[in-house]
Amino acid sequence: MSQVLPADAPLVHDLIGIGFGPSNVAMAIALSEHNARVGRHEAITAHFFEQQPRFGWHRGMLIDDATMQVSFLKDLVTLRNPASQFSFLCYLKSRGRLIDFINHKNLFPLRVEFHDYFEWAAAQVDDMVSYGHEVVGVAPVVRDGAVEYLEVTVRSGEGLVVHRARNLVIGTGLRPLMPEGVERGERVWHNSELLAKVDALEDTSPSRFIVVGAGQSAAENVAYLHRRFPRAEVCAVFSRYGYSPADDSSFANRIFDPAAVDEYFAAPENVKRRLMDYHGNTNYSVVDIDLIDDLYRQMYQEKVLGTERLRFLNVSRLTDVKETQGLVRATVKSLVTGEETLLDADVVVFATGYSPADPLGLLGEVADRCLRDDEGRVRVERDYRIATDPGLRCGIYLQGGTEHTHGITSSLLSNTAIRVGEILDSLLDRGLKSASDEARAVADGTGGTAR
Repeated sequence: MSQVLPADAPLVHDLIGIGFGPSNVAMAIALSEHNARVGRHEAITAHFFEQQPRFGWHRGMLIDDATMQVSFLKDLVTLRNPASQFSFLCYLKSRGRLIDFINHKNLFPLRVEFHDYFEWAAAQVDDMVSYGHEVVGVAPVVRDGAVEYLEVTVRSGEGLVVHRARNLVIGTGLRPLMPEGVERGERVWHNSELLAKVDALEDTSPSRFIVVGAGQSAAENVAYLHRRFPRAEVCAVFSRYGYSPADDSSFANRIFDPAAVDEYFAAPENVKRRLMDYHGNTNYSVVDIDLIDDLYRQMYQEKVLGTERLRFLNVSRLTDVKETQGLVRATVKSLVTGEETLLDADVVVFATGYSPADPLGLLGEVADRCLRDDEGRVRVERDYRIATDPGLRCGIYLQGGTEHTHGITSSLLSNTAIRVGEILDSLLDRGLKSASDEARAVADGTGGTAR
């Protein structure tokens, strides 16, 4: 049950954001730019809560030579507002590298550089975020039979605090995915934690690594471990004959266009499935052709010299992994012959992808008011707002977890700038300010309080 809140508590937020990865950083920037254009009485009040102690985006995957697979122009703002001061080009100017980047003649920055751009952008809106704060629950506040506000319970080192909001935007990102029955351990890793753990092996002279997976991250991990540990064997295990190249051709890349989201959303379900089948090779379980060529060149060179350290166990799958004292014993089975090979390794890295977080997992009884389709998936409107029963007047927006409704760009950077602009437009078009002003009058200056 909601508590009576002190009169000096903050006003009800127009918007609370859960998570502060790139998508919600872009959301905060869009709000900041909007508020700078309008008067104080039309400004949108918003705050974001992030569980991590500081901004971080796949830190365990920031391999020194890994590049982005998306143009720098698809940053947090440019497709929405090319004149924004939060663009990647403005970041380069602030770092004194704009001319150097232009001379580089490259659309795809280093991943570590783009992460630094994200940190730079997040720092400029850090008054809108509380780091080290985990949202642990959402509850409805009902008036006259309808949900007028949402109470968001946030846990930090200071205990639990409740905040009220008229709208939520959920951007909690992806979760590392391990094969069924496999648990992470001291020597069994997901590739998302590679850089966080690999330094501990520096003085141990590892003799063998096994990397499971056929996508870009798997190939990058193979190349990185092979380079970093020049005396170790690196075994790549996948069920294909070899890595499949990513289709980044100009026509295929139109699947990431903003207009493609409109078309995908309007398409019948059978067409949606066909589009994903046609164009999954733009993003899923594929590798940049340059990296494929580099790995093959390295493998062939080692065969010529008789110094093979790079092994590809193709048309195979890892069927068992047992972690013992000081090593991991892996069983690799040929899909053709059924023959099993036992390999002892210092570490097994699973580059087996990610799964979206349950968008309704934090919503408690509010989730019961969210509508689902015939397959049990959450229904999402074109403006990324969850479809709800009429009794829920609050907006709940998703940044991710919408692949089934909006297509392949759901969790990708390609449409982030456009998406947050559409969410902002939706908030304004649905009369956010008038509803919020009425809410504030009813609440009489209520807001968050410790529980």
